[in-house]
Amino acid sequence: MRWLMLYARSRQVPASLAAVVVSAVTVAVLARDGGGGAGPAGPGLPVLVLAAGAMAFSVGLSGQDLALDRTAAIRWAPRRAAHVLFAGAVVAAVLLTVQTMGEDTATLAFVVRDSAGLMGLVSLGAALAGGQYAWTLPFAWLSYAFFAPPATSTPTQVATWMLLPPGTAAGTWTALVLTVVGTAAYAVAGPRR
Repeated sequence: MRWLMLYARSRQVPASLAAVVVSAVTVAVLARDGGGGAGPAGPGLPVLVLAAGAMAFSVGLSGQDLALDRTAAIRWAPRRAAHVLFAGAVVAAVLLTVQTMGEDTATLAFVVRDSAGLMGLVSLGAALAGGQYAWTLPFAWLSYAFFAPPATSTPTQVATWMLLPPGTAAGTWTALVLTVVGTAAYAVAGPRR
């Protein structure tokens, strides 16, 4: 159990978890105060929480010393994959927990799909650009999705997958591909130096 605590500390898990909780509570307060009972909230606020959570956990996708990580006696691929999947589950669980205390802003299917896809995107960012820049891919994609034209064609649905309703095939498949490709790339290759 001691190795797990040391691993969590070396990957900034406590700080990342605190950032996820603060962002989820802040958005819940904003949704409650800004909602005014005018109808159901759009997907923007839950996506912001999930993206902020994925970006917060991205700082732990690279260790303090990559050379030291590479000399470990254990295999890193399963540990990296577990780290990504666990972080995605934590981000989703925090949002769902905060929702139980206030207004439901997103369905379970929406939260799971977006959390998994965003963690896959962060993992891909870590494999391509390193842990310190892993947050840039979800940030750029989310920024584009907010300002993209309405999702009428398949390419625009792929571009705005994180804002689509949970039953949309393009959104589900895009999230699934990002999850599998990003997690596999990060697990096998690790963070870029």
